[in-house]
Amino acid sequence: MTALAPSLASFLREHLPRERNASPHTVAAYANTFGLLLRYAADRLGRRPTDLAIEDLDPELILGFLTHVEQERGNTARSRNARFAAIRSFFRYLEYRVPVCLEQALRVRALPMKKTDKALIDYLTRDEVNALLAAPDPKTNIGLRDRAMLHLTYAAGLRVSELLALQIGDFSDRSLSMVRILGKGRRERVLPLWQVTRTVLRSWIAARPSVQVQELFVNRDGQPLSRDGFANRLGVHVAEAAKKRPTLSEKRVTPHVLRHSCAMHTLEATGDIRKVSLWLGHASLQSTEAYLRVDPAEKLAILAANAPPAVPKGKFRTPDKLLAMLAEIQTSR
Repeated sequence: MTALAPSLASFLREHLPRERNASPHTVAAYANTFGLLLRYAADRLGRRPTDLAIEDLDPELILGFLTHVEQERGNTARSRNARFAAIRSFFRYLEYRVPVCLEQALRVRALPMKKTDKALIDYLTRDEVNALLAAPDPKTNIGLRDRAMLHLTYAAGLRVSELLALQIGDFSDRSLSMVRILGKGRRERVLPLWQVTRTVLRSWIAARPSVQVQELFVNRDGQPLSRDGFANRLGVHVAEAAKKRPTLSEKRVTPHVLRHSCAMHTLEATGDIRKVSLWLGHASLQSTEAYLRVDPAEKLAILAANAPPAVPKGKFRTPDKLLAMLAEIQTSR
């Protein structure tokens, strides 16, 4: 039996941050997955997590864990797949580091991801965005900070992790005309900022308390603002903005919805999906194609460019009995 603890510690503390250059957020998410997996395995096998071996994490146990997180913990299929991706990444690491577990690693990696529905993305209209951006009170420091966060998230199409990791040094100069973003997968991009975005940023930087941390956005205690903290402030401002734009109360506005809104409005303005992909920092166009499925203008353009086909009148033929039987089975399911 091969001890699990040394390999898992090396994977999380050395391989991910140093060799894969994974972000702290990714490492924390992987650690959370393995914490849940080891507790599940320990309860099922009657051992302490420290005493578990790599061989204990066989495909049957992992499938049981994935079912557990969906049915008992209430995770969505997407969350289930994200946790499975972390587990597969660990076993890919084991293939080269622990050759004795090669066969087991290949069996685990051969397990399929669960198919999920590709729902249409949620986004805000321009009027709803304007109402939200105007919601924070600019007469208070918290309002100045929140207004700057909302403007920057929308204008640059930032992920929450990208926003909260920003430092003052990430802006090109005192004019704040450009911002450098370190995105998902350690991909960097440089984005120009609108004049109104630069104005609200200057107001916050002037009011920002003098604290030890380098992050641009801090809480009342002078510590970097957390993801939950930003989501909480967003909820407060959505409720305020809904007084002027009641349609906001009918939508589930998460931090990522602001990124979606930026993407949709950029697509409407440019009509070029490649520009949207560059702006958002996507690794491939495949990630950006979701916005095409939402935009009705693209479908209308297709309809306008193609006339209905002229279908000639045909002759009726008695259908083949075998094919008719197969068609009946298909429609009855």
